Amino acid sequence: MRPRLPEERPAEPPTGYKIAHPVLDADGERAGFVGVSLGAAAPYRVLDEARCVYGRRHRAPHRRCDCGFHCVHERRVAEGLLLQAEHRKAVLLKVSVLGAYIRFERGFRYERQRVRTATVGPCPCGAAASVLADAGWGRDGRRALEAACGGCVGGRARWTLATFARLAGDGLQVPALPGALTAGETPGVPELVAEAALLQARLDWFQGQLGRLGKAMGGGEPGMH
Repeated sequence: MRPRLPEERPAEPPTGYKIAHPVLDADGERAGFVGVSLGAAAPYRVLDEARCVYGRRHRAPHRRCDCGFHCVHERRVAEGLLLQAEHRKAVLLKVSVLGAYIRFERGFRYERQRVRTATVGPCPCGAAASVLADAGWGRDGRRALEAACGGCVGGRARWTLATFARLAGDGLQVPALPGALTAGETPGVPELVAEAALLQARLDWFQGQLGRLGKAMGGGEPGMH
């Protein structure tokens, strides 16, 4: 006889972390998320219930299936997933695990969830993101969004982080991580001195090449005419 796992009855919903892509409905009226692996086929809202992605009629999470929402216990583990090339444009979600769940060593598989925060990483240029812009792809009638700063967003459709939070609803918070650069930041004196020295070295090399070319052609030093 197979022993039953102990049941947990926590006083507060467990907390977990996961990564996902922010998405916006085609009509621009509601926002949500789409997962990066198994859940990529089923976009979800801030407060939502899992359904079996294989179309089976059982309730998620089923012990003999891998359906249900998934998350990890530790924030640093989810942050590590963002370092993978295919996940660089995803956001970090902090979620409350609701309903029935199955606990594993590294995380949960569970029935319902509430996304509490969606932390947006820096723009690819290094500046802190100020908007979520059209990422150029979508799924199931939803437009995928990605982080961008004001200088890089260009002519793409964009929504402020506050607007995305409002469209997502249910108390979602959307903070942005600080960037390595400030949007519109200009180089300081040390950077400009280094650039000038590099340009001068290139100019000296170029003039030397012209001098050797002139001698090889028997015309002496090239000059202005």
